[in-house]
This record gives sequence, structure tokens and C-alpha cells, in this order.
Amino acid sequence: MWELTALLLLATLEKPILSLHPPWTTIFKGERVTLRCDGYHPLLLELRPISTLWYLGHLLLPSHKKSIEVQTPGVYRCQTRGAPVSDPIHLSVSNDWLILQVPYAAVFEGEPLVMRCRGWYDKVVYKLHYYHDGQPVRYFHSSANYTVPQARASDSGRYQCSGTMRIPVESAPMFSAKVAVTVQEAGHAAAVRLLQIQSRRAPLRLGRRVHRPRARGRGAGIALVRGCYRQPQRPETQPLAAASGAGFSPGRGVHYRPGPTGRGFGAR
Repeated sequence: MWELTALLLLATLEKPILSLHPPWTTIFKGERVTLRCDGYHPLLLELRPISTLWYLGHLLLPSHKKSIEVQTPGVYRCQTRGAPVSDPIHLSVSNDWLILQVPYAAVFEGEPLVMRCRGWYDKVVYKLHYYHDGQPVRYFHSSANYTVPQARASDSGRYQCSGTMRIPVESAPMFSAKVAVTVQEAGHAAAVRLLQIQSRRAPLRLGRRVHRPRARGRGAGIALVRGCYRQPQRPETQPLAAASGAGFSPGRGVHYRPGPTGRGFGAR
């Protein structure tokens, strides 16, 4: 069982990390945000220029840069050579007077949950109310972020804000669209942080050996190699790769991983 768990962990480690700057998933029409793709690159492929694939839904975008500016709503993903497709980021674009902005990244129990109610192109919002599942939870005289210092699972739900703006005279109360927020269990936080740290580490180098504990029963003796698995050789340690160069083969178990459009960088 531990072998399967480790293989699944390695598969996750190889995913690029897609980030959003600024970190809000809803913007006003005409605004732009920056998407950045940070990923793991196999050692041999690092000898060549690294390019990135970008997807909007199932559409392959023309850019191959590490970061791009976007303003079109939809689901974005990225992919680096030798890695599977990243987790998605959903970008929404609004034409309303008022939007509620929440962070794109997962929020875990014990972490702060921050959201902001924003007026059209940063107009000041007065008589500002924040709502959680239809119930008012906080009032501000004018524009301010709403923060839950230590989020709990019970803070999950649908949030909304309302307020007035002077355009040029004070308007009637206006409401934002409702936004779903999920606070995840604290037990997942450490695993996710580990994945994020490991995915940014330098690739394993040729000639290093993988040590694994002895195992018994079915599935025993599988040696883990980043991106693949192999039956072990004797003695108990095994080199990651036989040699470098153009003839290097990552071994059995490395599979082609197509992107949303059916294209990808994965080795076969």
C-alpha cells in the first residue's frame, strides 16, 4: 500500500503550481491579472530552453512564457515539459458595480480567511455589510476587508457583500454576487505545503541512489524514481539513471500525459 501511496505522491509533486497575482478570482471587466506557472523540470530537459503550455478551458493559448497576463474569464491551467497539467484556477469577470473578491488558493483550518468587497474600479463602498449564508456577519462604515483570523470548517459557505456608492450622489444599497468559500481540514494543510515545497526543489541528479525500506508481500521491492517506477536491481540500492545524454531513457512506467487539448510534454 505504501508503494502506491508514494507513487501517487510523486505524481502530485510533479504538477506545476499555478498562481494568480493579485490573488483574487473575480475582477472587473477590462482589468488584467497575471498567471504564473512554476513547475518541476526533469534534469536532462533542463539542458534545453524550458517552455510552458497554457490552456483556457480546452483551448491551447499561443504563449510559452512562464507568466502571462489575462483578462478573459474561464478555467486556466498550465503545463511544463515532462510534467502533467496543473490544478485549475477559475477566473470570473464582472460588469457589476460591486464584487466580492476571495483568494484563489485553498484556505485551511487555523489560517486567516480574507475577502474584500470592491466597488467599480475602486470606488469607495459605504455602509458596507458582509454576509455568510444570508446572515450579516460584519459591518463597516466604508471600504474594508473582512478577515476571519483563524478559519474553521463552519466558516465554509456562500458569502456576499452590500453597500452604497456615491456616483455622484449616494446610491441605493447594491449587492455583489454570492461566492462559495470552502475551508479545508487542517490535516490536509501539511501535505499540501509539502507538495508545494517539494515541487520547487531542484531535480534529482544522475547517479544518486534511492534507498527504500525492505517490504514483504505483493508489491514489495518497487523502487521509486521521480516520474516512474521500476523493479529493483540488486544490491538493495539502485542508480536513478544509467547514463546521461541524448540516449537516456527514463525507463518503463513513464507514460504520456496529455493536456486538455490532447497535447503534452510527457515522455513515452
